[in-house]
Amino acid sequence: MSPNEIQKVQKYLQQKFGQPDLILRTRKTNDSVEVLLKGEFLGVLYKDEDEGETSYDFNMAILDIDLDEVA
Repeated sequence: MSPNEIQKVQKYLQQKFGQPDLILRTRKTNDSVEVLLKGEFLGVLYKDEDEGETSYDFNMAILDIDLDEVA
């Protein structure tokens, strides 16, 4: 993902979730970025290009022990 593309997707996610502290950070691969909120790792955002269309897939794992904290 290019820096310009990362910036556009980051701004979209910040507005969509109302979280200006949500940032995207590059990884060693070019097809994905890390998603962080206030410095805490949330998941990975993957870029997919298929038949001339581009989409982005956000993958977030939620551990059962994390659910106990909000119960």
